[in-house]
Amino acid sequence: MSETIPDGVEKFLTDAGWQGAAIDPLPGDASFRRYYRVRRGEDRAMLMDAPPPHEDPRPFLLVGKWLTEHGLRAPRIYAEAPQRGLVLIEDFGDDRMRDFLDDNPDAEREIYTRAIDALVELHARPPGPFDAYSLETYLREVSLFPDWFCRAADLGVDAMGFEAAWREVLEPLLERQQPGVTVLRDYHAENIMLLGADGTYTGEQGLIDFQDALVGHPAYDIVSLLQDARRDVAPDLEAAMLEHYRARVDCDRDFDADYARLGAQRNAKIVGIFARLWKRDGKPRYLPMIPRVWDAMERDLAHPALEPVARWFDANIPDEVREHRGGVLG
Repeated sequence: MSETIPDGVEKFLTDAGWQGAAIDPLPGDASFRRYYRVRRGEDRAMLMDAPPPHEDPRPFLLVGKWLTEHGLRAPRIYAEAPQRGLVLIEDFGDDRMRDFLDDNPDAEREIYTRAIDALVELHARPPGPFDAYSLETYLREVSLFPDWFCRAADLGVDAMGFEAAWREVLEPLLERQQPGVTVLRDYHAENIMLLGADGTYTGEQGLIDFQDALVGHPAYDIVSLLQDARRDVAPDLEAAMLEHYRARVDCDRDFDADYARLGAQRNAKIVGIFARLWKRDGKPRYLPMIPRVWDAMERDLAHPALEPVARWFDANIPDEVREHRGGVLG
């Protein structure tokens, strides 16, 4: 067995009925979680290693079981040992939405429509037993922008004014996320799996990477999908998918403004996260994604609902940084 395989995995798999299975590590991403493909004859499964104290698989188990119980397509859970950070789950295969669309661009509208339809179904359910997406959570997330991007870019900015502007912008939407919906928070083309048999997509989509779910505003996951940090989504497709969602859900008159609010909040947070991954964690591969995220953020800032934050950007972020869409690091 490879040295990269965690201790205790053989016993865990044996207890789960997978004795003697082959274990192949899969590439990691931005967290301490690691995944392994487990093969035994024709059977396949996925092993999650979420090692304490850096990771905790219990939120994944909670959200995954809730999604399954409510008719959403999360991976089936075959075995779990949360105290050791080990979970054996259904293998959704290798067909991520992003990769599939790279090879099948003509299917883009169909695939995105199905992804929006999944959110319609999710939002029709009562919110899950998860924490609320509070104002303080929004503010803590968006503070990653001045804390990491602005410092990395050597920009002296008004951090207190930044928080005050965001507080003014975000407070109005809080009442509109009551009672709220389950928000997966990382719903995008790399976390949606296209399911099928023998490599043939059947139209079913599977959800992964949902362990950070909260209860919040229905626009949040739509923003995550349509203003994707890792894949270009054309403005006309974004508009068409928003219209498709509105046609299926009774949205209030402030929905578009809240979509812009949450788009700007999420994109500012992601710019900060990518700067942190470079500066603190030595992962520069995220820097080339910043201009895409920044471009979406600028579109969101143009909405009148973002006027206080837009004024802060005008006063604190130099034109050169904005003209390069934040691509000034590295």
